[in-house]
Amino acid sequence: MKWLRRRHKLHSYEIAPDEIFLDSANISSFDAAQFEGRLEKPISHRTFIWLFISLGLLSVIIIARAADLQILHGPAFAAESAHNSLSSTILFAPRGVITDTNDVVIAENIERSDGSNGRYYTLPALGSIIGYVSLPKKDASGHYYDTQEVGQAGLEAQYNKLLTGKNGTLLTERDAFGNVRSQGTIVPPQDGKTLHLSIDTGVENLFARALAHVVTSIHFIAGSGVIMNVHTGAVLAIVSYPSYNPNIMTNGGPSNVIVGYTKNVGHPFLDHAAQGVYAPGSIVKPFIAAGALTDGIITPNTIIDDKGRISIPDPYHPGREFVYTGWKALGLMDVRKAIAWSSDIFFYTVGGGFGKQKGLGIDRLDYWYGQFGLGKLTGIDLPREVKGLVPSPAWKEATYHRPWYLGNTYFTSIGQYAMQVTPVQMVRATAAVANGGKLLTPRIRANQMPVYIRVPVSSASLTVVREGMRLGVTGALARAVNLPYLAVAAKTGTAQVGLHNQYDNAWVEGFFPYKNPKYAFAVVLERGPSGAGEQAVHVMSDLFNALHAVNSPYVGGTATTTPLSFPVNQSSKP
Repeated sequence: MKWLRRRHKLHSYEIAPDEIFLDSANISSFDAAQFEGRLEKPISHRTFIWLFISLGLLSVIIIARAADLQILHGPAFAAESAHNSLSSTILFAPRGVITDTNDVVIAENIERSDGSNGRYYTLPALGSIIGYVSLPKKDASGHYYDTQEVGQAGLEAQYNKLLTGKNGTLLTERDAFGNVRSQGTIVPPQDGKTLHLSIDTGVENLFARALAHVVTSIHFIAGSGVIMNVHTGAVLAIVSYPSYNPNIMTNGGPSNVIVGYTKNVGHPFLDHAAQGVYAPGSIVKPFIAAGALTDGIITPNTIIDDKGRISIPDPYHPGREFVYTGWKALGLMDVRKAIAWSSDIFFYTVGGGFGKQKGLGIDRLDYWYGQFGLGKLTGIDLPREVKGLVPSPAWKEATYHRPWYLGNTYFTSIGQYAMQVTPVQMVRATAAVANGGKLLTPRIRANQMPVYIRVPVSSASLTVVREGMRLGVTGALARAVNLPYLAVAAKTGTAQVGLHNQYDNAWVEGFFPYKNPKYAFAVVLERGPSGAGEQAVHVMSDLFNALHAVNSPYVGGTATTTPLSFPVNQSSKP
């Protein structure tokens, strides 16, 4: 027992009195909440043993459960999971609507009979201008491989980016029985933006009806017309006949109707206003008169005797002569009368010269045509606009490898020979006469800032030209628009076309009101019977009378808007 006594002796020691008194003094300062002043007691070995046992049991349970899920029942659970599906569905974004200047809807979105969305056009007569869209397409299994409505023509194509929204995505999870377990929109769709037009559908509809009536009753094959604000370039109405129904084109049928469009000699798919080119005939005479007056070739008082023909000696065959005839012997003509009565002899002389009267010559003719925008793109917001053609010696040499003759100049000075223009070009040039020389960019989208260039023509010259165009209405060839309720200035024109000049293109251009012009117009009728060259003016007289009948503000009426009557070729919604 000696070792036990030795051990006890090692652990026994005497406590000094001062230590006792020191601990007693510190007791009152201990923070009992923080366990100060307490004796530390070590964790027992038994506690650690039970902790290790508990952790071991938990690990065994986890391993056993994992074995049950992955080894014993793993294949069954994997098969069940494979039958759950996660699919994405396209949320098609609505295409932007198209409205007119009065917020009347022209193109909108509707729900089709099969539940899908579609495009619907409320004014089918506007087809070749408004265009149409191709709808999203599915493959044989029903999956969409084309997920956008895309503009295929007209304004739908021109403003496709603006009108197209952004599609969204919807995720759906289904179990093996097809039941929806969860569903949620991952990306919401964004609507396309609205396209506001300067077009007034009330005027547009009446214009289309007037044009269609004259084309069909007089047996022309096609026609077009444009009305434009002479101060802003905003297009009030623009029509093309024949046209196609954009609802039929968007829906892809009936197929027999579409086949009929392709066989129609009037080319319904052609936008005759911006893509159709026509020999202008006498409607170019106001622009040549303005140029000749500005250049000093003639004065307002210059008199030329229109005897119905002029003859030029043939320099290559003595004793022979070239004879150029006018449409009628009109007698003594000043420039105002020459415009009003459309004197060919006057403008042959002014264009190419005759006798003692100097002419502009082909170079200055080309210059003035170019200044008024003929043979050039107008910049109108329609797709695939064409330039047309103003012939020149260089063009003839490159095209036919032949020299330019004086006769070519004569015919070019009256809008014949190889000249080709569009109705949009002609309404733009006419607006420049009406507004004092601003050659505006035509715009169909509403609320655009006016864009123009100056025609370097004298103000006095344009005044004379406007007087001549007014005289044409009050006492000459454009009397069909001599109306008691509206003062109109106009110029008619006829261009002979066909292999043997057996057809007529009929034109009219002008502006109204005469004293304070607001709108310019141009109308062409394509390939009518010979002698029908003065019929285009009746399109405008029919339109003006129709507007007057509904008290339209455009012809001095007091109505706030022009009512929209029943659309041409209206079809029911699909």
